[in-house]
Amino acid sequence: MKVHFLLIIVCLFAACKSKPSDKDTHSLKVKHVKVLASSYKNTIKIKAAGIDTSNTDSEPAYANYYILIADTGINYYTLRNRMFALNKLSGIPIDTMERGYNKAKDLIALSDKDEDEIYAGEYYPRRFPSKTLSLEYLENYQFDTSPKTIALVAGIYENKNSADSALQVIDKVKTAFVFKGRVYVGCMH
Repeated sequence: MKVHFLLIIVCLFAACKSKPSDKDTHSLKVKHVKVLASSYKNTIKIKAAGIDTSNTDSEPAYANYYILIADTGINYYTLRNRMFALNKLSGIPIDTMERGYNKAKDLIALSDKDEDEIYAGEYYPRRFPSKTLSLEYLENYQFDTSPKTIALVAGIYENKNSADSALQVIDKVKTAFVFKGRVYVGCMH
């Protein structure tokens, strides 16, 4: 056993120390690499130049947005009626994102027959800035709320001034408020 190990080390040493001929040196650039015996484990982390990848796997992508909420509650149909009334009052367009209420699942969801195989029949949240009305689960924007609390979202804004201006448009809605939310904007698959 010791003899075999000694022979492997001698071969490795000889392989690492051999120099290419002058002909090879001029025609090819040879990069010397360290050869490890198979019993060793070697882990190499490769990082692209100029790109910080230190947090890409361990920390999901979030963005801070200002969320304008016109009202909240647990009854989908009551909030849906308020959404249509607010649309008529303010002219803010409605975007349901092809979602409706699934009574059997008690869930705001895409159709079970939706082309998105991952989220068909499931809730998919509004996650990016928009100036539209929709019904969303409030816990996606405000983490200390009940999982079934529904929010009548009247817009998601990148800055506070825009959100406050939009709040003035719906000032007749006494339940409306704006807050800064941390919204997940990474991949959802």
